[in-house]
Amino acid sequence: MNQFDYISRQLMIVAGIIMIIFGLTGNILNIFVFTNWSRSRTTTNRQLKRIQTGNSPLYLFISSISNCIVIAYSLTTRILFDGYQYPVTQNNMLFLCKLRYYALHTFDTISWACLCMAMLDRYLVSSREVRLRQLSKTRQQTKSIILLIICLIGLHSIPLAIYFDVSKFGQCIIYSTSYLYYYRYVFQIFLHGIIPIIIFSFLGFLTFKQLKMIRGRQNANKNINVDKQLSRMFLLMSVTIVLSATPYSVENIYYLIFANSSQQQTSYVFFFRN
Repeated sequence: MNQFDYISRQLMIVAGIIMIIFGLTGNILNIFVFTNWSRSRTTTNRQLKRIQTGNSPLYLFISSISNCIVIAYSLTTRILFDGYQYPVTQNNMLFLCKLRYYALHTFDTISWACLCMAMLDRYLVSSREVRLRQLSKTRQQTKSIILLIICLIGLHSIPLAIYFDVSKFGQCIIYSTSYLYYYRYVFQIFLHGIIPIIIFSFLGFLTFKQLKMIRGRQNANKNINVDKQLSRMFLLMSVTIVLSATPYSVENIYYLIFANSSQQQTSYVFFFRN
């Protein structure tokens, strides 16, 4: 093991633990905030109905739960067997390979999909155009959409739990060549790279335009201040996701096109990938 690989593994352990602590803390706080926010909107603002937050807190609530699962399970196991070199065997393959990759890709996709829906709902609810505001869904319809998202993504990820296996070197790999190409292109490049970049760039642009429109209104209105705070939060989220997903996509495309298929990625790459 060379010096760079050793340093990257130590960086993975230290930074990973910090990410787990702050990530879980932040998402747990988000769960409480969005739960109370959603309840308060349904109990105290019935006369104003769909005016301010719409169903964004419900989408963000599911997104935060998904983030907690990814951090607590997928990131922790990544630190365990890639940072501490914990061996993957046939005995722990189900926990460290099959279920891990299923949970990683399923809940990560659910998280950004719900975040996209939250940004879209926020844009529709606060739009000046009646036609766009009418496109916003009711709370019951929103629950149905969330359930549909979870079911579709969960079913799509089932082959991950089937095809992932452990190699004789103690690594999680996919033996099926055909599904390996599907996994690399669909999961790694599109679902966790190109598609989020395109969607969040578009929604971020709409949010930015909306924020400029809100600034032109009367700031004394409390509802407008709520709109402004939510729009700023969504704009920051979209920028952060685009900036973090771009190098991930570039790295994956490079290894698929230019690098030798037998070349092993360093732990530095593993840290930013999972």
